[in-house]
Amino acid sequence: MGQNANTQKVTLSPKLRPVQAAAPETVSSEYTRADRLAVWKARWGINRMAYRVQPGLYALGSPAADAPVFATANYKLSFDALRTSLKGLNAWLLVLDTKGINVWCAAGKGTFGTLELARVIAETGLEARVSHRRVILPQLGAPGVSAHRVKAYTGFTVVYGPVRAEDLPEYLRLGSATPEMRRVRFNFSDRMTLAPVQLVHFGRYMLPAAALLFLLGFRADAAYTAGALFAGGALVPALLPWLPGRSFAVKSAAAGLLVTALIALAHDQSAAQFAARALIYSAAASFVGLDFTGASTYTSLSGVKKEMRLAMPAHALAAAAGLAILAAGRFL
Repeated sequence: MGQNANTQKVTLSPKLRPVQAAAPETVSSEYTRADRLAVWKARWGINRMAYRVQPGLYALGSPAADAPVFATANYKLSFDALRTSLKGLNAWLLVLDTKGINVWCAAGKGTFGTLELARVIAETGLEARVSHRRVILPQLGAPGVSAHRVKAYTGFTVVYGPVRAEDLPEYLRLGSATPEMRRVRFNFSDRMTLAPVQLVHFGRYMLPAAALLFLLGFRADAAYTAGALFAGGALVPALLPWLPGRSFAVKSAAAGLLVTALIALAHDQSAAQFAARALIYSAAASFVGLDFTGASTYTSLSGVKKEMRLAMPAHALAAAAGLAILAAGRFL
């Protein structure tokens, strides 16, 4: 009797055929001082896009043929979270080429995906190294992977582990994930972890602009510019659940308006001038805060695209209206 057509292993393309791979590199579960320094630098946007490991198969400890196989991204922060959570265990670590992007974002972009997983399984010769046919993926990688296609391409069954790598030892002990392990959290600590790289990314443009405005004598506008950076880059993640609206653009604009109003208390200006600056700098804060749409549990890929289409023209209109009011005030 033949196998069902839906489960039969298909012939791989030449790029996906098993190869005689070199012996996997052995890695440790230890987290060193150098690792901590590298994480700090990546969090602050220093050499961030080069913070990656070579894709392929790694041996954690001394894994035997029956050791579990875990898949992850080649973003080193993701790789380190996996290996350090498996302290004292022997395992195979299968690293996909996600271009240095974390599992969640890469799954949305397609680089942590079906074909990449199948390619790495085949090209590392995993089939010859393990006696089972099972690979454990992080739950957040699910949007990019079609499990039945991976099974068809490689013969390996995809199993989804917990959201967080730190739960893996308990997951292995129980043999399955609990509802709590499946829960995606985005608490204050999670959100503020993202703030430094946002501040650095936008600060390289906004802080020099603020300094130039200050030197030219526009001290209020210099303060508003720095305030917009703070509102969009730090206040938005800090107050995200409590800011009004569902849209990131609206939440970020509200944070920008709050900071603009507080800075206005220290500067003497007319109502029209305040209204103009509220439009300009709330739009700037909204533009900065909108970048968090790709890093939170609040949005989907389609939701991000939709919000960008609506928000960007609104930002431009608000800034143009504010500049027009300021210009009119000088000539009227």
